[in-house]
Amino acid sequence: MSGPRHPVVTIDGPAGSGKSTVARRLAQRLGYGFVPSGAIYRAVAWGVAAGATLAEVLARARVEFRGGPERQRVLVDGEDVTEALRVPGVSALASTLSQRPEVRAYADALQRRLAEAGPVVVEGRDAGSAVFPGAECKFYLDASLEERARRRFADRRARGEVVDAGAVREALAARDLADQTRALAPLARTPEATYVDSSGMTVDEVVELMAKEVERVCSTAL
Repeated sequence: MSGPRHPVVTIDGPAGSGKSTVARRLAQRLGYGFVPSGAIYRAVAWGVAAGATLAEVLARARVEFRGGPERQRVLVDGEDVTEALRVPGVSALASTLSQRPEVRAYADALQRRLAEAGPVVVEGRDAGSAVFPGAECKFYLDASLEERARRRFADRRARGEVVDAGAVREALAARDLADQTRALAPLARTPEATYVDSSGMTVDEVVELMAKEVERVCSTAL
């Protein structure tokens, strides 16, 4: 398969490493589109949770992204489902469905179509390793388990959830193991990806580092 006509920047990494926040800001900085792969899996899960069969969702659902990277909305068949996709039950179902080859093929195809429309920053767990192996610029964003657990705990507390810090850490460790050992497109750092450990960095520092790397590697005028 030939690569997309436009530049593609991929950001892979484990849960809680800050991929979504960094990818949004980097896309804004570059003037690129933003493609959150996780939202595609959650959109499929939302459709199934709403009563459709998986086959019906994959055959007919129209998933779209509207707005700029910082205020992007997710629509399914014209309905704004942005907030609904973050419901714990939808996220859990999305994790399960993402293990199915037909679901991953659906998500991969949509990401590639979006990349055909213009330059994009794509975040996920296999964006650079499986979906866009020929991407011009790849990053693997990481952080220590302790730091990722701290961030996830703070985020959930900020949303008003009652959570236990130890349970959050255990859940992330289990997610890491599942992502790294799954049979289909496991989480992996490709040799050509620039490794970024954000444990002691601010979001702005990470975005600045990546933007400079994109400029160097992709010769992108910022």
